[in-house]
Amino acid sequence: MTRSKLLLILVIAAIVGFFLGFDGHKLLTLENLQANQGALAQWIDQNLLIAVVGYAAIYVVVTALSLPGATIMTLAGGAFFGNLYGLAAVSIASTLGASLAFLVARFLMRDTLRERYRETIAKMDHGIKKDGAFYLATLRLVPVFPFFLINLAMGLTGMKLRTYALVSWVAMLPGTFVFVNAGTQLGQIQSTGDIVSADLLLSFALLGLFPLIAKFVVGLLRRRKVLC
Repeated sequence: MTRSKLLLILVIAAIVGFFLGFDGHKLLTLENLQANQGALAQWIDQNLLIAVVGYAAIYVVVTALSLPGATIMTLAGGAFFGNLYGLAAVSIASTLGASLAFLVARFLMRDTLRERYRETIAKMDHGIKKDGAFYLATLRLVPVFPFFLINLAMGLTGMKLRTYALVSWVAMLPGTFVFVNAGTQLGQIQSTGDIVSADLLLSFALLGLFPLIAKFVVGLLRRRKVLC
């Protein structure tokens, strides 16, 4: 193992240890978000730029290292920053985090795992060569596999980073909006009566319907591609 790889592993281990040591996995929960919503919202109103940048930086780290809490952070983006700033922050941060995870997998594990799982990775490379960016877009739109597995697996393939980042950003944007929008409604819950509001029910309906809609769109695009 080279010195640079060993140093990167030590840095990652230190960050993960810090995260777990300070109970980061317990802080990034829906219950904790709602419990501290008032205090956080007040501070954010007074320090919006610092809050957005800090939030995005934490989101990048959580996504890049596949730490638990990304979904809650996406909802929090909507709850505290609204659709506009929340969508921008989550969209950029999730793409940067996914790209970093892609690079880490490529740098640390590609040579070893390509040799060990040669046939599996060869199939993925074949899918990329056959369908190009559409192959990745399908994986992003239809959440059959967890996003962190896609980040790591794609790092083992021959896909270019630029293509990976751009396609991931575009394909994740609809789902990001759905979750951020749901977060804006969570931020408005003040009593149990608010839970049955039309806006909140619509937001959570979108959460449930999005995978089905995405699967339909992907199937339609595939059929059109075959017919062309």
